[in-house]
Amino acid sequence: MQIGPVTLANAVILAPMAGVADRPFRQLCRRLGAGLAVAEMVAANSALWDTPKSRRRLDFADEPGPIAVQILGSDPRQLAEAARRHLALGADIIDINMGCPVKKVCRTQAGAALLRDQVRVGRILAAVVAAAAPAPVTLKIRTGWSPAERNAVAIARIAEDCGIAALTIHGRTRACGYREPAEHETLRQVREQVALPLIANGDIDSPEKARQVLDYTEADAIMIGRAAQGRPWICGQIAHYLADGVRPQEPTQARVREILATHLDALYGLYGSEAGVRIARKHLAWYGRARAAPASFLTQINGAQSPERQLALVEAFFSGPGSEGKQPL
Repeated sequence: MQIGPVTLANAVILAPMAGVADRPFRQLCRRLGAGLAVAEMVAANSALWDTPKSRRRLDFADEPGPIAVQILGSDPRQLAEAARRHLALGADIIDINMGCPVKKVCRTQAGAALLRDQVRVGRILAAVVAAAAPAPVTLKIRTGWSPAERNAVAIARIAEDCGIAALTIHGRTRACGYREPAEHETLRQVREQVALPLIANGDIDSPEKARQVLDYTEADAIMIGRAAQGRPWICGQIAHYLADGVRPQEPTQARVREILATHLDALYGLYGSEAGVRIARKHLAWYGRARAAPASFLTQINGAQSPERQLALVEAFFSGPGSEGKQPL
């Protein structure tokens, strides 16, 4: 997979999930086989750049390249300046968010709201591409604002004309949220009319589904989002399946315990013990649900107040009697 001058190890990319795709999770997914892991979105508004959250999101220490950063905003000048800043901090690829469906984002005319203003889309893309050159700029969108306003093909043409290096399309409109199943017919239409590299996203939760979506849409790559929560190895599984057609086995309980311990250690290291424990809870819940954990495990995880307690619960669940018999859902 090629994004401008940047070559990826494979065509499976981790999505820039807010509150999920932090440095520990990106590093883990990369080690387990993702070709690229896009950092969480960062606001283009410079007044927010020096907050603790933004500083952590722009911390790429010990992270293998290529580094991709997603920026969010509605002002072309702010977004252009944000692109220059992130490149100076070590980013190799700038991604622009025009797909976030969250109300507080759309109320500022950013995220998916931009799909309703194609003139502004063109101004933003032209400004960021010029500011970032020669680094590549990518774009992530939904298929439109609503089922009645699907305009992904029109946005893709604008992106191509502006020099966007790759386009990711999530197969839902903003109005659909995450309630309706993702559709990939719109991506197929984009592929038929636009030549720029296309990345398919939305409800891709297995190697077989990835192959199906690629064959149907003729996209160039896959982006994995929620399916990686509690299953950070899925990107590597998909990459292997796409390469040789053989579905890798699910990791053993012992291997999952090793992966999870590494993940928790990185979370505690980045956020500190108190915040790290809080942030780890959602990840532990995802890992637990993926391994058919009983409700009692999830309750205990939410009540854990220290790294030591969380690690003890993990050890007990993954090493207890019959643990090797637990199978993923």
